[in-house]
Amino acid sequence: MEPPEPTELARRQALELGSWRDARAQREPLTYLVNTLANAPTLLDLLGRYERAFERATDVLELGAGQGWASCIVKRRFPRVRVTATDMSPEAIANVGTWERVFEVRVDTAGTALSYATGQPDSSQDLVFAFASAHHFVAHRRTLKEIFRVLRPGGEALYLFEPSCRDFVYPLATRRMRRTRTDVVEDMLRQEQILAFARDAGLAAYLDLYPTMARRGPLGTIYNAALIGVPILRRMLWCTANFHFAKPQGANSEAR
Repeated sequence: MEPPEPTELARRQALELGSWRDARAQREPLTYLVNTLANAPTLLDLLGRYERAFERATDVLELGAGQGWASCIVKRRFPRVRVTATDMSPEAIANVGTWERVFEVRVDTAGTALSYATGQPDSSQDLVFAFASAHHFVAHRRTLKEIFRVLRPGGEALYLFEPSCRDFVYPLATRRMRRTRTDVVEDMLRQEQILAFARDAGLAAYLDLYPTMARRGPLGTIYNAALIGVPILRRMLWCTANFHFAKPQGANSEAR
């Protein structure tokens, strides 16, 4: 079940927007720059992992882009692609120019949009992606229907580098995760739920478990080393994952 609407969704969205407003006032720019760039090697690895999807694309849309740094890397890595960066926070997306200067690129479009209300035309995108942000979307059923709508037939979508778990371990995993942050509601993507929502929306859906040693503390390093060394643990415990969706050839964009 998704959180009740509109109350819980509105509460979480208000927290996200407030977090970006507070960050704009309080964040030390150099520290934020360094911390953000620490995620770049993971994104670059995933762009290699899913290179075929990006190479095939003409139009790429990022959801939950924050300040748009991942879109800038995509534009740098695949310069012929038309890249649109979107985020629900106007304070966040207004800073895309900072990252354009860092990476010496210009994204084609940047603007404010919700993950489930992108404002993009039907069948206008070849690839939709989110990097480490889909676990904040909350309204996943609506988001995946929106992804189906905006994708061209044969198009693909990616939730990249997301915390995820099976249903039975979700309560424990989320309690642990939410201890790390109090300004927003951190969440795990429930693997069975996301795959079911995607298939209900008309998308083919696949799970790619992706344990990594990147940016882990001592305990996280040991934990992920165990996931990497013992594959069955990845399927039983919480594990970062990529969700890969595809819109079938011949499908129209009418919501199911």
